[in-house]
Amino acid sequence: MTDCILFDHTTVTQALTDMTTAIADCNTATTDIYLVGIHSGGAKVADAIQQGLEDRGKTVHRGNLDISFYRDDLDTIGPNPEVRPSTLNFDVSAKNIWLVDDVLYTGRTIRAAMGELFDYGRAASISLAILLDRGGRELPISANCIGLTHPAPGNCTIELITDEQVCDGKKTSNGWHIDQRQIDQRRIDQKQVDQRQIDQRQIDQRKIEQRR
Repeated sequence: MTDCILFDHTTVTQALTDMTTAIADCNTATTDIYLVGIHSGGAKVADAIQQGLEDRGKTVHRGNLDISFYRDDLDTIGPNPEVRPSTLNFDVSAKNIWLVDDVLYTGRTIRAAMGELFDYGRAASISLAILLDRGGRELPISANCIGLTHPAPGNCTIELITDEQVCDGKKTSNGWHIDQRQIDQRRIDQKQVDQRQIDQRQIDQRKIEQRR
């Protein structure tokens, strides 16, 4: 397998339009839509969807989450992960929230995002909108709204490239595309070793707590 562009900007733009339509159709009873993006790709996808919804007369309440300290693999990503501020400028309680991300893979990012979201309040419901579902789930998580699907092997990364352009004073997705890149098998092997070490530390910690 070689590196390649999976989906060009035309396909990505159409997927974003389809997602916007689907979300609008799910919220015909109200003009208010609560949209929360996951940094960093999911926040950009949420921005694009927000623009499309507002063009259709919807009132979009936006927030962004950085789930760095909610990840269950925090021990494996180094001592200084890149952290962006989480911003939610509305009360989550009793709201129907749309959680937005760019790529859905194992489901662990979404689990972490929901964990952080619950810290802000008890939402009435959480729906998931994903630009690309690549398969490979490790947790029982699925999306309510999917723009594109592409089953991808574990030895590659899928990345949304957002070369934003401006048209009539608005950012557009005309420069966006989705890449697939092969990764070194040694990195995969090391990640598996790191995960086994984390699992063993968790088991040891539980044994210590049980003895107390």
